[in-house]
Amino acid sequence: MTLTSPARPPAKSPAEGQSLDALLSSYQFQLPEGCIAQHPLERRDSSRLLAVARDQADSRDLQFTDLPSILEPGDLLIVNDTQVLPARMFARKHSGGTVEILLIRALADGSWSALVRPSARVRPGSRLQLERRGDQGAKEAPHITIGESLADGQRRVFLAPEDQSAKLSDLTSVANSWGEMPLPPYIQRTTGPSREDHRRYQTLFANTPGAVAAPTAGLHFSEQVLDALAKRGIERSSVTLHVGLGTFQPVRTEQLSGHSMHRESYRVPVECGDAIRRCEDRGGRLIAVGTTVCRSLESWHRAGRPDDGALRSTDLFLRPGDPARLPLSLLTNFHLPGSTLIMLVASFLGRQRTLNLYQQAANSGYRFYSYGDAMLIL
Repeated sequence: MTLTSPARPPAKSPAEGQSLDALLSSYQFQLPEGCIAQHPLERRDSSRLLAVARDQADSRDLQFTDLPSILEPGDLLIVNDTQVLPARMFARKHSGGTVEILLIRALADGSWSALVRPSARVRPGSRLQLERRGDQGAKEAPHITIGESLADGQRRVFLAPEDQSAKLSDLTSVANSWGEMPLPPYIQRTTGPSREDHRRYQTLFANTPGAVAAPTAGLHFSEQVLDALAKRGIERSSVTLHVGLGTFQPVRTEQLSGHSMHRESYRVPVECGDAIRRCEDRGGRLIAVGTTVCRSLESWHRAGRPDDGALRSTDLFLRPGDPARLPLSLLTNFHLPGSTLIMLVASFLGRQRTLNLYQQAANSGYRFYSYGDAMLIL
């Protein structure tokens, strides 16, 4: 079985004066279903690494543990330190029906916006008792309250004062105790997420809670690889971008110019800006670990490289024709056909070379998507 997500006809002929790069159908490729990684490998750093130099035609088939030997002393790795919240929870209505709740974003008053399914059957003010998948509920299980409707089909959810305790004082603590990791929809297991996913769908440098999806390029880093990088003189810094559901938002317009990119908040700390300037001064390379870091850094660069460390937002859509202006290298996973993420990769390598490399990787048994293998573009 092959996947082109979403299924579309072959690339259309462009209008006069228009490039194929501007058409959604030009970013499809054939992917055997068996290439989609359903579980992490036993070791984080045992993934494969396809190393590509933009000024060379060949690519190298390596292991992720080779990364320290590929990079040079003076290079700077920039990671995303966002932490994935176990944001998917299940609750039971008084009538006996099960409700799924996916926390999306913390609101200023301490409540959260959430996707609630089935939302139409849950009245505002409903107080629901949580349960774990497969359980029938426990007497000590906390209750959460479903509030009014918000934008984008979401609902306000909160922990009522009478349901708060010393251990469960807010929805973040409730999710950490009762939630599941919100694995992407292409990871399909009959048993759902496991306890292993709480550890493996999280980077080792995650320390700022707020994401509902992992910055997956960072999942490959083990303590051993991080130590080897440090010993080789490769500096590391971090930005924060809380990955939201928008990362899975499909492109629905054939003309890419008509796509509305999702907006995300990001922060480039003062320390990271200083590290970037030091790296540039010594002639090192800036390596963005993941597409979220790439978008954060480029958005910061286009905003004039402010040195205040403030929280900002971006809807930047990097693609052929509008690539990053900040000189960057990129470490990233292998992405869905027709996604804005593969278009971002194509902004580094060109569309046809990207598609050729993706097809080469698929034919060579590389693992794709969140728990898959990595590509390094230098």
